[in-house]
Amino acid sequence: MIRHSKRFLVLASVALNVAFVGVWLAHAIPAQKAQAPAEPLSAHGERIWCPLHQKLDVSDEQWQRIEPQLQAFREAAEVASGQVHALRQQMLDLIADPAPDPTAIAAKQEEILAGQRKVQSLVIGQLLAEKEVLTAEQEAELFAMIRDQSGCHRPGPLMMSGPSRGGIGRALRGVPSDE
Repeated sequence: MIRHSKRFLVLASVALNVAFVGVWLAHAIPAQKAQAPAEPLSAHGERIWCPLHQKLDVSDEQWQRIEPQLQAFREAAEVASGQVHALRQQMLDLIADPAPDPTAIAAKQEEILAGQRKVQSLVIGQLLAEKEVLTAEQEAELFAMIRDQSGCHRPGPLMMSGPSRGGIGRALRGVPSDE
């Protein structure tokens, strides 16, 4: 009987490990594909993965100057946005506390605002850097797209597009506006 129990435990262990690895792969592979930017060919035959810059039809030379800055921006913006998200979670915990501390809530709010200012500064820096590379026509088209995406033509927060709250930050991170 003990011998049969050992076989059962070994088989159960192997089955659980296989199931675990299968579930992990099922989640890891699609997530990895989603993180890798698509690399469609531009009109110039060069790989320009950013939909915004594809729309602007940047030249190969422009893309070579823009891409490193854009990669650095995306990485910094992702970190800063993650920090703001974590601060918002902390704020929610402070508010949900049975005895909320208004002073702690106000301090956390200031941290969140500082993080949001950091993200906005990153976006502004990226826009100023791109202005140096784009032609006058591309620049005009870029700012027209930003105005349309951000809702700047109607009342509302700068760089936020309606309920999806995307705007230029989403566009520069390569996130389609229809998500």
